[in-house]
Amino acid sequence: MVRKTKEVAQETRHAILDAAERVFQEHGVGHTSLAQIAAAAGVTRGAIYWHFKNKADLFDAMIERVFDPLEAKLTEVLAREAEDPLQMLRDLAVYFIERVAAEPCYLRVLEISWHKCEYVGEMATSRDNHLECGNRYLSINEDAIRLAIERGYLSPRVDPRRAAVGVMAVVDGLVVNWTLDHKLFPLADYGTAAIDTYFAGLRATV
Repeated sequence: MVRKTKEVAQETRHAILDAAERVFQEHGVGHTSLAQIAAAAGVTRGAIYWHFKNKADLFDAMIERVFDPLEAKLTEVLAREAEDPLQMLRDLAVYFIERVAAEPCYLRVLEISWHKCEYVGEMATSRDNHLECGNRYLSINEDAIRLAIERGYLSPRVDPRRAAVGVMAVVDGLVVNWTLDHKLFPLADYGTAAIDTYFAGLRATV
């Protein structure tokens, strides 16, 4: 009975998160109420408050549900201790691009977080969480590029911080524009080519 109750609770939580994705994408986060999400999920507002403290907590859980597999992939790739750190960074970037292109939930969540949410009021804490995640990814890139220089894969003339910012600019720029209009270009194809071109440019620095 306890197991069944937990399963039902988990199903309800996922139904709420599914509904939040749909309603946030349609109306924007600021113009969406918990009552609207409850109605879309077929639950009461009380059920939402059972699982989430407020709209910001629900929003963060929606993001985490999609990006937790990416965190797992990041841990897996970092554990390789690859001989060539640049190949590791390239694989991470391409994996992310491919997931966004292939899985609709990534498109919905990224479209919401980048284009349909104002990070003010109760949503300000979500902005802080995103900045922390972005800074961590930037540090991973910077450390890997510095290691690539030490191992002779890159010229000492390459500035690790600037190169790391460049990686983020390429990846984020591709995804931001694609989520604005996903018919603009084929993300997986163009994205992989752009990433490979950027890393080839770093390697060619003398």
